[in-house]
Amino acid sequence: MTIRLRLILSYIAMVLIPIILTMMIAMVLTRVFFGPGDSTTNGRDGFQFHGHALSEFWEKINEREQLMNGVKFVAEQDPELLANPKFLAETGENLQGLQAGLVVVRNGEVTYAPADVEQQGLEAELARVDAEQEGSHAKWMKHLRREPEIAGRYTAERVDFTFDDQSAGTLYLLSDLNPLLGKMSRFMPLMFFSLLLIVAFTNLVLTFFVSRSILRPLYTLKHAAERIKEGELDRPLLMQRKDEFGEVGEAFEEMRERLNHSIHLQLQYEENRKEMLSNISHDLKTPITGIKACVEGLRDRVADTEEKRDKYIAMIGQKADDMDRMIEELFLFSKLDLKRLPFDFEPVDLIRFLQSCSEEWKADPRYAEVQIEFISSAEPLLYVDADRDKLKRVLMNIADNSLHYMNKPEKRLTLELEANPSEVLVRLRDNGAGIDADALPKVFERFYRAEASRSSRSGRGGSGLGLAIVRQIIEAHGGSVRADSQIGVGTTISFTLPRHKPTHPRTGGEVR
Repeated sequence: MTIRLRLILSYIAMVLIPIILTMMIAMVLTRVFFGPGDSTTNGRDGFQFHGHALSEFWEKINEREQLMNGVKFVAEQDPELLANPKFLAETGENLQGLQAGLVVVRNGEVTYAPADVEQQGLEAELARVDAEQEGSHAKWMKHLRREPEIAGRYTAERVDFTFDDQSAGTLYLLSDLNPLLGKMSRFMPLMFFSLLLIVAFTNLVLTFFVSRSILRPLYTLKHAAERIKEGELDRPLLMQRKDEFGEVGEAFEEMRERLNHSIHLQLQYEENRKEMLSNISHDLKTPITGIKACVEGLRDRVADTEEKRDKYIAMIGQKADDMDRMIEELFLFSKLDLKRLPFDFEPVDLIRFLQSCSEEWKADPRYAEVQIEFISSAEPLLYVDADRDKLKRVLMNIADNSLHYMNKPEKRLTLELEANPSEVLVRLRDNGAGIDADALPKVFERFYRAEASRSSRSGRGGSGLGLAIVRQIIEAHGGSVRADSQIGVGTTISFTLPRHKPTHPRTGGEVR
């Protein structure tokens, strides 16, 4: 459940729960204040008895209204009954049971009033009410009951009529609000404080649970951040939530993993740097030692003939070329590794390009003893987007690596080309000594060399960067490279390149 949905539900609960609890308390208080006084009533019908209590209260109000309407009808249709003491006594008794009463005035004098209403001052009170609220249907009047400590309040409804002897009559129907007001004066404060208590309790409970569901993952993220600050990156962050905090936790965990990987990679780079310095020192020291030996031989006149001097000078030149090649490869690899080497991509006819490379190898004295063959199963005019110089460097590095491993009297180097609708596959297959299966996954790593390659038949040592440069260049072209080898049979280095996709001359989009 998301935090947004959780908050929405909590807001809804903050409204619905107080309403439901308030209704339940209102039912209970209604039963207490307005229900029947019969203590034998039980609650077997659940909360239904609260509805019965309120219903009985309103039934009593309706019964009083009906009785008052009947008295008004009598005043209009048979006013002489209002002069009948028996009728007035029975009606007054019935009204008294319903917290009501009636007052009959004839020719300005009160001829009948309820027994619990003081007679003294009643006429003056009625006259004052009539004068102050003339024309109002409902009149209010104050009075004192016989019990002096109880103050009451009546609503008075006036009905004018005429007796049979044409004397003026006035009927006042009194409704005693004292019981209702007394109960309401206790009912309403209890309802108000109950509502406040319910709202406070509901907000407290919901705030507690909602805040806990928010604060707990925040504390988890805080502790994880503190662990990362202290350098503890191996402990995973497991939020196990499906909300926004879960998404933050996943992003945090991914950040921790990347940071951990970055630190390990940095440490690996540091180790590689140390290894690189060691390898560079070793690789440069070897030709320098050879050059110094040749120079000392010339200085000590060991080369006492023209032929020996030429041989020593040739050796010095060869060692200098080896040093230059090593420095060039190191510089090239550094620029590739830092993504600072520019590429000039253009459509290249790969078949003609590979044929040209194979012809150059055949003309190279280093490959004089190598049988070079080019085989293509692809259709003519096969184009790829490539940098010619970088792609030629790839082929030369692979060919040189194969040359280092060739130890058979009959040396062969086969260049193969295959194609499918999306990419081309180039293979360089040799029949050299092969590479051990354990060493095969490492051949494209920087400065990795099989020990046997240090002293090849060509007499030249490798820098250990040739195949690493191959991988960097091929991946920059959007392809991939792999090595397959079998001891005693040979090694195959394969790489793929995406095919050239011609664009429409007007729209610039790809032509399908």
